[in-house]
Amino acid sequence: MSYIFLDESGDLGFKLSKKKTSQFFIITLLFVSNKRSAEDSVKKIFKSFTPKVRKYHHGALHAFRENPKTRQKLLRLLADKDISVVTLYLNKKKVYTKLHDAIHVLYNYVTNIVLDRICSKKLIPLDEQILLVASRRETNKFLNDNFENI
Repeated sequence: MSYIFLDESGDLGFKLSKKKTSQFFIITLLFVSNKRSAEDSVKKIFKSFTPKVRKYHHGALHAFRENPKTRQKLLRLLADKDISVVTLYLNKKKVYTKLHDAIHVLYNYVTNIVLDRICSKKLIPLDEQILLVASRRETNKFLNDNFENI
């Protein structure tokens, strides 16, 4: 069985004049055939934290918030594994205006395109079962169901 871990960074807001609105929306996919190896790398990072530092992570690592040493250590651990990473940068200035108000449709559309390209380019073995693990970005049940059915 192969695993695809999907996460995004940035926001899908289109009021680029606002201070906290990002210019890019980034989707990153990590492919691994043995998820245990990736999990072990993350566990190693957590074990290296002091109890005080571990308390503030809430069971997750966020590259943006981590110090450079932690990021580099995790990347070094992952580099030794059989892992592939694909990242898509979406320049929000180039998105069709009609999609500015349909950000959930845009998110599903972009994610679908990335997954389709991965399959068509055969970046992962298609002859075995693939499990997609995506961060739950929405609390709305309808939107999550809609994403699962793309």
